Amino acid sequence: MASQGTTPPGGPRRGVLFDVDGTLIDSSYIHTIAWWGAFREHGYDIPMASIHHYVGMGGDRLVDSLLPEGRDRSADPEVMASHGALYASHWPALRAFKGAKDLLAQCHAGGLAVALASSARKKDLAVMESVLDASAFLDGATSANDAKESKPAPDILVAALDAIGVEAADAVFIGDAVWDMLAAGALGIPAIGVTCGGVSAAELREAGAVEVYEGPQDLLQNLTSSAIGRLLARP
Repeated sequence: MASQGTTPPGGPRRGVLFDVDGTLIDSSYIHTIAWWGAFREHGYDIPMASIHHYVGMGGDRLVDSLLPEGRDRSADPEVMASHGALYASHWPALRAFKGAKDLLAQCHAGGLAVALASSARKKDLAVMESVLDASAFLDGATSANDAKESKPAPDILVAALDAIGVEAADAVFIGDAVWDMLAAGALGIPAIGVTCGGVSAAELREAGAVEVYEGPQDLLQNLTSSAIGRLLARP
């Protein structure tokens, strides 16, 4: 990864945080299928539409939100392990969204510290970083191992900010899920929503998104007028 930069002459270091699943990598529906299969393996028939609504939330919270309250919770780790195994079987199919690498490159070239604020498992994140092929433009990355509480709690974002030495007031966050918007809102970080993960612009705005784009390419084409552009232009 790129080394941390120095504080710019005009003020404190500024940074941009990116969710990964469904934001930079086209994986939201793969996660949906993997959770669907994991639940079925353990005797739960949960509709895919219900599952997709919670994708982007930490796995522990997703399981707790979708499975019956009176279940044997000691089996939850096995359900999550099943999801992890099923998701891993799809690793060869993972693809970055159009414009994802170039968006990271542009943010880096503009002098922003760039971090992946992901709550994915460490091994899943390593695969996605390889798919992105953008390590030269990254200053830090987080995985589920770096936070006590998962999204919508802001712990992952706090860890990402710490990793790149940036204060919340000097950052922007990009994500595709309602849970991303809520996590950013808890820290007062402006959140940009992208609909490429399958969540509507209306839902993202209701959850706190300051603006919404179709995906990385759309954001890249409108970078100057976006919240990222405003961060870069700040005196």
